[in-house]
Amino acid sequence: MDPIISDAAKRHAADLLAKGWCLIPDALPSATVEALDADLAETFAQTPFGQGGFYGTTTKRFGRLLIRSAHAASLVQHRLILDIVERVLSPWCECIQLNTTQAIAVHPGAAAQLPHRDQDMWRGPVGEVEYLVNVMWPLNRFTTANGATMIWPNSHGAGALAAEPNQAPFAAEMAPGAALLFLGSTLHGAGANRTNEVRRGLVVGYALGWLKPHENQWLAYPPEVARTFAPDLAALVGYRQHRPNLGGYEGQCPSVLLGDHAGEPLGAVDALRPDQEAMVAAHDRDRCAAP
Repeated sequence: MDPIISDAAKRHAADLLAKGWCLIPDALPSATVEALDADLAETFAQTPFGQGGFYGTTTKRFGRLLIRSAHAASLVQHRLILDIVERVLSPWCECIQLNTTQAIAVHPGAAAQLPHRDQDMWRGPVGEVEYLVNVMWPLNRFTTANGATMIWPNSHGAGALAAEPNQAPFAAEMAPGAALLFLGSTLHGAGANRTNEVRRGLVVGYALGWLKPHENQWLAYPPEVARTFAPDLAALVGYRQHRPNLGGYEGQCPSVLLGDHAGEPLGAVDALRPDQEAMVAAHDRDRCAAP
């Protein structure tokens, strides 16, 4: 790891855990984001508006960004952001996973979204574990007027147990190239769009590797698609096991599907943490030593 990236990741991770959010103003060149936006323009145009009060009838959403633009991988695999996420989530998992990639277009007249916490999709303990880190990438400038993401500071962690947040929200205004990170326990929501322009952005989310992800990654990126990914990207979207023995295929790492496996029966292979391997080895020694 580049020591400069590592030092920056430490600072941002500490900021994220302390406040529930952090902003990286120049995470990517704006030209990369402009190219990604251009790649997604046709899909934005073809996608119907959502249904229901949460997704919004004046908002468009679609996923599977890794097959819609070659530039999406530069967001999903952003080295600094991955380092921040791994530092934040590693106390509760053996490896992280991609939770979702979602494009969002908030159209003129859209009302403010219900304030919510994305961790609530999983009914685990609140205030003890961080399940998720989301990254909001603006495709055009986010302003208070056009519906910039609203963040409630210090509403995360144990603050999620409070009946009401103790601080007023702010609009995360930012330009393309910036990245807004916030925890799954942080209260947030899209703001109202009071302008005549469409507010476009992307959410890339990362979750604990043992959770069911928001976007079904194996359907979004089946083996014939994932074979075209670099190995570390395929692993991030789910083609690896989370030790111990979670998320396997025929008792093996699902990455076997990215090779020349033709469907023949496979023998199960342990995928254990080092402490579990030591326990198994000790058990085997005791069994062999028994009279």
